[in-house]
Amino acid sequence: MVIITAGMIGVGKTTLTAKIADHLNTKAFFEPVGENPVLPLYYKDPKQYGFLLQIYFLNKRFSMIKQALSDDNNVLDRSIYEDALFTKENNAEGNISDTELDVYLKLLDNMMSDLNKLPKKAPDLMVYSETSFETILYRIKKRGRDYEQIDDNPELKDYYYKMWNAYKDWYQEYDASPKMKIDLDKYNLEDPQNVTTVLNMIDERLKKIR
Repeated sequence: MVIITAGMIGVGKTTLTAKIADHLNTKAFFEPVGENPVLPLYYKDPKQYGFLLQIYFLNKRFSMIKQALSDDNNVLDRSIYEDALFTKENNAEGNISDTELDVYLKLLDNMMSDLNKLPKKAPDLMVYSETSFETILYRIKKRGRDYEQIDDNPELKDYYYKMWNAYKDWYQEYDASPKMKIDLDKYNLEDPQNVTTVLNMIDERLKKIR
C-alpha cells in the first residue's frame, strides 16, 4: 500500500506522515528539506533559484514515488503530484520563465509516463491536510527555519497566502488516486485523542477503497 500526504508548508504533513507510517507499520519517506542545498538560496533570491529548486525537488520526488510504488509499502510526505502547483505559482510570480515552465512540464510528463509503466501506477490514497492561514504562519514560526520566516520578508507572507489558496483548487482537481481531507485545526495532532481519531478516519477510508 502507498499513501501520500499533501498540503501547504507548515500544515503538519511531516507529523501526520510519521503517525500514519507508525500506525500501519510501514516506511515513511520525508520531504528532503534539511539536506536541500538550494532551498535557503531560493528564499533569499527566488528569481535566480526558482527553476533550480523545482528541478531539484522533481528529481528527488520522482525517485521517492518510484521506489514507493515499487515497494508498495510506504507513506510519502509530499509527492511528485504537488510539484507542478509550486512551479506554476513560481511562474506566475515571475520567478520562473515561461520557457523554464515549459521545460519543467515536459520533464514532468516524461516522468509520469515512466510511472505508468510500473506494475503499480498510482498511490492507494492521498491524505490532504488543511488549516487556517493563521495556523500555517504560527507553525512556520514555531519550527524556526530562518529562511522561512516572514518577519523581515513581507513578500514571503504574500507567497504563503497565495499557495494556501492555490492548494484548495489543487485538492479539488486532484484525481490521480482516491483522496480524503483532514482538518488539522479541528484535529490538532498534539492531542493523542485527535491522533487516534485521524488514524481511524484513514483506516475507514482505506476500507472503502480496498
